[in-house]
Amino acid sequence: MFRTLALLMLASPAFADDFVQFHTPSANIHCAISTGDWNNVRCDMFELTPSFPDQPAWCEFDWGSSFALDLDGLKGEVACVSDTVADPTGPVLGYGERVTLGGFTCHSEKTGLTCTNPAGHGFTLSKARQTLF
Repeated sequence: MFRTLALLMLASPAFADDFVQFHTPSANIHCAISTGDWNNVRCDMFELTPSFPDQPAWCEFDWGSSFALDLDGLKGEVACVSDTVADPTGPVLGYGERVTLGGFTCHSEKTGLTCTNPAGHGFTLSKARQTLF
């Protein structure tokens, strides 16, 4: 079931649904959190100074502007993708707000977006720098 972020946030800071999409107020970062069979967070960026410019030989698609995180406790990663999670008509995760679903949390700040899993691993994204931890 798809509902807007605003409706979900009014109901509870933790979502019962298995999928939510959102973007930052600047619309530069678009994300999707999935639970159930997929259990991951993925965020795509439109404008950035790439922190990971060296595309590995095994990646035949886009590299350096998409980031992913699983529940398995490992750090976030740069994703090799041939699609996007961007939805420009989707809900905005305002600065100072956070969304939590299935153990993942994404927190929006003016300085960037940070997404984490229950083990505390994840990524922080901003136009100037992207970090994995």
